[in-house]
This record gives sequence, C-alpha cells and structure tokens, in this order.
Amino acid sequence: MKNLTLLIVSAIMLSLLISCTSKQEKMEKSLKEFLTSYDEKVIPLYKDMALTSWNANITGTDADLAISEKAAFEFDKFYTDTKAFARLKEIKESKAVQDPILLRQLDLIYDAYLGKQVDTSLLAEKLKMETEINKKYLNFRAKVNDKDLTDNQVEEILRNSASSAELQATWEAHKKIGPVVAEDIIKLVKQRNLIAINLGFSNFHEMSLKLSGQDPAEVTTIFDELDNLTRAGFAGLKSEIDTYFANRYKIKVADLQPWHYQNRYFQEAPEIYAVDFDKYYENQDPVKLASSFYDGIGLNVNAILEKSDLYEKPGKNQHAFCTDIDRAGDVRTLDNIRPDSYWMNTILHELGHGVYSYYYDDNLPFTLRDAAHTFTTEAIANMFGRMATDPGWMLNMGIIDAKESEKISDDSRKALRLQMLVFSRWAQVMYRFEKSMYEDPDQDLNKLWWDMVEKYQMIKKPEGRNMPDWATKIHVALYPCYYHNYLLGELLASQLYSYITTNITQDQSFVGEKAVGNYLKEKIFMPGARYYWNDMIEKATGEKLTAKYYARQFVE
Repeated sequence: MKNLTLLIVSAIMLSLLISCTSKQEKMEKSLKEFLTSYDEKVIPLYKDMALTSWNANITGTDADLAISEKAAFEFDKFYTDTKAFARLKEIKESKAVQDPILLRQLDLIYDAYLGKQVDTSLLAEKLKMETEINKKYLNFRAKVNDKDLTDNQVEEILRNSASSAELQATWEAHKKIGPVVAEDIIKLVKQRNLIAINLGFSNFHEMSLKLSGQDPAEVTTIFDELDNLTRAGFAGLKSEIDTYFANRYKIKVADLQPWHYQNRYFQEAPEIYAVDFDKYYENQDPVKLASSFYDGIGLNVNAILEKSDLYEKPGKNQHAFCTDIDRAGDVRTLDNIRPDSYWMNTILHELGHGVYSYYYDDNLPFTLRDAAHTFTTEAIANMFGRMATDPGWMLNMGIIDAKESEKISDDSRKALRLQMLVFSRWAQVMYRFEKSMYEDPDQDLNKLWWDMVEKYQMIKKPEGRNMPDWATKIHVALYPCYYHNYLLGELLASQLYSYITTNITQDQSFVGEKAVGNYLKEKIFMPGARYYWNDMIEKATGEKLTAKYYARQFVE
C-alpha cells in the first residue's frame, strides 16, 4: 500500500512538472513569436523617429520639424495597440516565462504598452492642457521698470547685481508667472492622476516611476539616505555662503532673502570660489582633447564623432545631446563647441552617453540594447564631464602645468563640492514636492513648496509671502516626475568613481588607463538593459545604489 501511495504521488508530481514545463514552453514560444513581429515593426519606427529628430535639430526648419513630429507620433501610436497588449498581458500574468532574457524583454515592453493603454480622449485633453500651459510660459516675460526680461537676463541680474532692491524686484518679477499658470497646472495634475488611476496606479507620480522601472519606495529610501548624509555638511557650507553674501550685499545674515543667492531657485552653486577655467581652454580644441582622452582609456570615439554635428550653424539647436539612431552603432552627438570650460565639460559629458550606447553587446536583442535606466547613462556622462574642471585631469592632459594645478586645486575642489551639495538639496525639494503634490493636489501647495525649500535648502520664505512660487519652475508643469534622475545619476557617478579608483586604477584622472574603459565596457555598457538597474549596479560595484560615496566625495 505504501509503495502504491508513493507511485501515485510520483505520478502526480511528474504530471505537474510536465504541465509546468509545457506551459513554460508554450508561453516562451508565444513570446518569441511576439518579439519577432515586434522587432520587425518597432525597429524601423524607432530609426525613423531618431533620424528625423536628428535632422530637425540640425536644420531647425519647419518642414523637418513637421516630419520629426509625425515620426514621433507614429512611434507612440504603435504602443496603443490593444490586441498586442492583451497578448503580452496574458503571457506576463501566466508567470510561466523563465528565460531571463525573454523575461526582461517582456517586462520592458509590457510597461511601454501599458503607459499607452488609456482612453485617447484623456490623453488628448492632457496634451491640450500641456500645450496651453507651455504657451503661457513661452509668452511670459518678467517686467522690471517697464522693461521685459528674458530668463537669461533675469539670471544675469541675479548673478551680478550688488543691489538688494534690484535683486528683489527682478526675483519677484520672475515669480509673477506663478499665478498665471498655477490653476492650470493643478487641473493638469488631476488629469494626469486620472490617467494613472485608469491604468491601476495610485497617482501619476507612482505611475511615472514604476513605468520607467523604478520602485518609488526604493528611490525615496535613497533620497532619505542622502538627506541624512548631506544635511550637516550642507548646513556648514550654507553658513559660509550666507557670510559671503551678507558681506557682498552689506546686510546682516538674518536679512538674507531668496533673491540674494545668485539664481532663481538656488539650484546652482553661487560663485564664491574664483577659478577662471575658461582661460585654460581658450587655446585648446575640446573635441581633440576629448577624443584623445577617450581613446586613451580604450573607448575610441572616432565613429561617433564622424557622424556628429559639433559646431554652431544657423537654425541648429543651440544646446547639446547624444542620440543612438539605431542601437546598432550609429551614435551621434550634437554640440555647439567653443573653446571654453563649459563646452569641454559638455563634449566629455555627451561622449560619455555616446560610449555607453556605442559599446552595447551586439548579441543582445534590440529592446535590451539600451541603458539599464536613463540615469545610469547620465552617471557615466556626469563622471566624465566632471573631469573638465579637475586639476589632475587637466595636468595629465597637458592643459596646465604642475604649478598651476597645485595653485587651483583647493578652490576647484571646493567649487565642485559646493555645486554638488547645492544641487543635491535642490533636487530633494523637487522630488518631494512633486511626490506630495500628486498624492494630494488639493493641499496648500504654496505652503508645501516653502516648507520644502526651508527644510532642504535652508532658505527662509519672505515674510508674509503666499504665492504659487512652485508653479514658476517649468519642470513641475511640463517635465514631470523626472528631476530625481539627475541626482541619481550624480550618486552613481560617485559610486562608480570610487569603485574605479579603489579597484581598477589609483590614477584619479583616468588618463591613459585602458583598464577603466575595459571595466566600463564589461560591467556597464555591454549588459545594456539586461538587468534591472540596481542589479546591474550591484554586479558592477558590489553594492546597490547608495548615497554614501557621493557624501564621501563631497561632504567628508
């Protein structure tokens, strides 16, 4: 009887195993068929979108902009296919796919479709709202003494004026855009939340992070860690800044106001350490320097530069970006190079994006030939961009001599430290304000904003002020729930830099160190999007993303 029971149990287990294996084979086969069809359709759409966008940014003509807009629309439209999504959903909910490469593709593509599975009328209304708000931002000019000022002119006055009255008038004039757009933004926030709820999320902030492959709780934990590690260090620096500006404006520290900190939001470091980096590059070729540096670490960029557009021309986009046209080696960067420190930083930064894309593993499927996350490629770009004002790097690249490197070393370090800490506290405000705003858009947002500013940036609200100053930051309205990625990129840049200088080379400038390029190719670039971003970081550095190396570099 005992043997019979064992036979029956064994038969049942064998039957279940066969059933599970059969289900796995069936679903993985179905997914493979889906992916074959998907790649055949999406790759041409992706290439067309990337190439037409490139052309539009080069020429700036209405015709090329219209072509680019159409290509972007067709790419987005592709993911609205409800039948394709239903098939993906069936495969995903079966939980039968076990192959890690197939499973990763399934997760990424599923999220891409999920974000588009909304009533088109809701999306159309959201787009209409965004367009109307954008028009108001575009048409607004701060007015001081009956003179209209552009944002650049506002920044110039805040940076250079020594008159508290002029600073206050300019700062307050810029903030007058707030009441113009605030109510519209709140309506837009509620519309975005409605879309998110229709897709099964609590709110738009949660949806945005999850669909980009981030766990909101995980991100918040990292921001909490960073806050704890930087608060005291920032407080010390803030005291130094306050003393500097009190002397500059000939007022008491207690009388300092938000308009005294050299920019509209105190998001950039004030210029209290004087190092003129531009003079070191006025007779240099930033492109040649960058090319030589990358080649020296084993990441040749000639193929990228050959297809890039590097210098100013009429109609061309005046900023800079890097784009991967086909995820098969056609990587380009658009710049407007001049011989100064800004463009030295920029070309190093953009080529950091470039090598990340160029050195993907060709054997990966199309979907996985991408960065683990948008902030991980930002980290590489940031790490290399920092080199432009690093005296050690400048020395080893032959830009300055040892005497000059020693002369500017202390102020250079202090300036970078100040910039990183000032930005980190500003990013705390943006992340936490947006998170709370989408959780409850009916709360007192004016108070919420200044509570955040006072807590994280240690700047007091002007007495009696009750204005929607939060609405003056265009990112809150039109580039939502993304700002935190800028800071995550900086954290990872420091973590990678620490790992490399501890385990790969002791040369902190990386100049001529091919082992650095080999490490980055093997651990960061070639895996592409094969792993969840924090798993990739752990495989590359031995730890998940942490703020401690950022704090160690810029606080301790």
